[in-house]
Amino acid sequence: MNYKNYIENCIRENNGIKKELVYRADEIENIANSIVQCYLKGDKVLVMGNGGSAADAQHIAGELVGRFKKERRALSALALSTDSSIITAWSNDYNFDDIFNRQVEAYAKPGDILLGLSTSGNSKNVIRAFQKGKYQIGTYNISLTGKDGGELKGLSDICFDVPSRDTPRIQEAHELIYHIVCDLVEKKLFGEDKQ
Repeated sequence: MNYKNYIENCIRENNGIKKELVYRADEIENIANSIVQCYLKGDKVLVMGNGGSAADAQHIAGELVGRFKKERRALSALALSTDSSIITAWSNDYNFDDIFNRQVEAYAKPGDILLGLSTSGNSKNVIRAFQKGKYQIGTYNISLTGKDGGELKGLSDICFDVPSRDTPRIQEAHELIYHIVCDLVEKKLFGEDKQ
């Protein structure tokens, strides 16, 4: 079987979704501005997601702590999916739905940003973490989701819902969005030439 047409359609879908993002550049800049303000106040970013979104959360935290394009000081960011001891012990002894909630309780303080990635917008563990942050701690919640934002939309100060229901296409758009955000955060905090 020849998969050329299938491959071409996947690429067209990806390009079509990303073309729609052009009209939402202000929303992407608002996410970056919120993170910049967080850092200017001395606060941190806690990132979370499941599966591929867990890997994306680690990627985002790595770009902020390490560097995206510039040699500069480290920015405080933590991917909540990286501590396998907490995740496996807590989910084994209690439940998986509270693994991020418990970490938010331990690490977050008022003014910190919770950045949640969920293609459906309905990941229970991200929802519970956002509830803990918003209602009990005073975090600023930003979500990257798929079409309509799911339950996370109502718990988010900013919800960027990618106009698709197809998980791979949503994740591809999320990667573009967070790369732009990381780039803008560096430019706004450290300038074009500062290191």
